[in-house]
Amino acid sequence: MGQIAILGVFVADTAYRAERMPRMGETILGNGFALGPGGKGSNQAVAAARAGGEVRFVSKLGRDAFAEMAFSVWADAGVVPAVARDGNGYTGAAYIFLEESTGDNAIIVCPGAGGTISPADVEAERDTISGADVFATQLEQPMDAARRALEIAREGGAMTILDPAPAATIPEEMFALCDWVTPNETEAEQITGIPVASLDDAARAGRAFMEKGAGAAAVTLGARGVMLTTNRGETHVPAFEAGLVVETTGAGDAFNGAFAVGLAEGASAEEAARFGCACAALSVTRPGTAASMPARGEIDALLSRR
Repeated sequence: MGQIAILGVFVADTAYRAERMPRMGETILGNGFALGPGGKGSNQAVAAARAGGEVRFVSKLGRDAFAEMAFSVWADAGVVPAVARDGNGYTGAAYIFLEESTGDNAIIVCPGAGGTISPADVEAERDTISGADVFATQLEQPMDAARRALEIAREGGAMTILDPAPAATIPEEMFALCDWVTPNETEAEQITGIPVASLDDAARAGRAFMEKGAGAAAVTLGARGVMLTTNRGETHVPAFEAGLVVETTGAGDAFNGAFAVGLAEGASAEEAARFGCACAALSVTRPGTAASMPARGEIDALLSRR
């Protein structure tokens, strides 16, 4: 089993379920509310640990009740925290709107202390990052911290994964530090300018990421699976059906966490992507983000059915 290090933020998810979004100035009645752990980095760490990975999570929290929630969920999942504390800031929080009829979501993230993660904070966890076999990060913490972490991971010989979410303008020299980029359709379009409406579009977007300097791309396509683009060509990995879709929040994080596990265990890119797709398929059949991440046995069982 390879070691996985993940840099990212934890936020407390406040999820509101309603028939539609309110218009500006309007108040509507919702049909449900849930408070739970979230944040892309934290979700991916939980997904990876539950999928069987040996995971260390690099982040920053405040000193408040939401921080205690974070430590509790990591302990339950088996994630080893490598976390700084900020006594003057707050632990992050997210507003999540869930459309009742489809399970689709819209999200506002306030990273709190996670938004102050600096290159110096990353340097403080150099051994954690450089000692990993696979390193993954996203863009909810500052870009300069993500870039420094990718540099340290590369120096240590780790395979590097960047989930470019939320989408942003990324320096091409930062792409050159990434063995894999894992955008969804929206992020792929925002970063490359290529609308992703088909599998061919996803392959074109993947090639555009490689032209920017990334080693390879895995464009996630929701119910259509994922398109892998490498220097050997393109491979479409179909999605799995695991049951009724309840909520899509966190599906991309489930894929990324499990994809990292597959790569850390020495699987091929296609095998790792299948593992990630199976994890994501299971996650959308249950509510929540971190709480929806399946155990290794569930993933293996779903894989054995195809």
